[in-house]
Amino acid sequence: MSLTLADARIVTPDGVHEGWLTIEDGRITHVGHGAAPRPGHSLGGRHVVPGFVDLHNHGGAGGSFPSGEQEGARDAVALHQRHGTTTMMASLVTDTPERLARAVASLAELCDDGLLAGIHLEGPYLARARCGAHDPELLREPSPAEFAGLVEAGRGHLRMLTIAAELPGALEVIRAAAAAGVIAALGHSEAGYERTLDGIEAGATVATHLYNAMPQLGHRAPGPIAALLQDERVTVELINDGVHVHPAMLRLACAVAGAGRVAMVTDSISATGLSDGEYLLGPMRVRVLDGVARLAEGGSIAGSTLTMDVAFRRAVRELGLSLPEASATTSLTPARTLGLADRVGSIAVGKHADLVVLSGDLEVAGVMRRGAWVTEP
Repeated sequence: MSLTLADARIVTPDGVHEGWLTIEDGRITHVGHGAAPRPGHSLGGRHVVPGFVDLHNHGGAGGSFPSGEQEGARDAVALHQRHGTTTMMASLVTDTPERLARAVASLAELCDDGLLAGIHLEGPYLARARCGAHDPELLREPSPAEFAGLVEAGRGHLRMLTIAAELPGALEVIRAAAAAGVIAALGHSEAGYERTLDGIEAGATVATHLYNAMPQLGHRAPGPIAALLQDERVTVELINDGVHVHPAMLRLACAVAGAGRVAMVTDSISATGLSDGEYLLGPMRVRVLDGVARLAEGGSIAGSTLTMDVAFRRAVRELGLSLPEASATTSLTPARTLGLADRVGSIAVGKHADLVVLSGDLEVAGVMRRGAWVTEP
């Protein structure tokens, strides 16, 4: 089947232009300027951006990826798709070796189905002093043997590992991850500037939620943030929810790293899309009040209730990014990080027809995934 979307303001890496695009068999086959050459579905001058790509997501709509339960995972994916996320990772949290392996194996089946783009292990190799919403009693030193078992359980779908570079054996596991095709991400760490550089040299290419759960910038002790921001090999995650990081620091990261190295992430939990109350994040009890998630014991921030469309709007309104720049941070940069930019992340001929139609105030008016409407404008 062929579908033409006409009267659109199409956001591409090169800019915003008025035009049209044609979709056949789930892929974009034509992108044109001006009036469409054939009748089509008019979008009434609304913006079209590529579907969002979320590198760091723990769940939503009551479903929690760390549990490994497939029905709840499907509910979470459906919620985020309605908010424009057409490609997403399933992020786990620190847990016992047995429960982690079971969750990885279960979620790998949803990766086989194309529902998820991969699995992200946020832990268990994290610094106790920076563990945030992870159970400190379940943290452990990096183990090449355990990591190899988790790679095997994932059957090629384990795509990212967050690790603290200063832990004994961390550099060895980072090298093993790179050799296995798993992205090593530095985070939840006490590492200083030099040790962070060691982690990057070992093969780490992502900063897990920059600023959060790591030492802060200092003029004599620059710490990990300076190392991660300055290195051109590193993509930096930012949680742009107005809670995790002050907008001034988000603007600083965007100015230093540029849209080509910034990936907006949600770090969302099962409470996303639901009312305030108590929820679980792995084994940890979380209380959500006014949409802000914190550990029930201790009060540490415990993920978010953010969706990517909100992160996109905030990137434009609060951070001052242009529409192409905001689109890069929510789509193309994370797609490149995952090695998927040949398929998703921008509106171009040959790519999947993963699209988000935005109203004049940048609210989601329609979502298409693989050429089929999730919600029709």
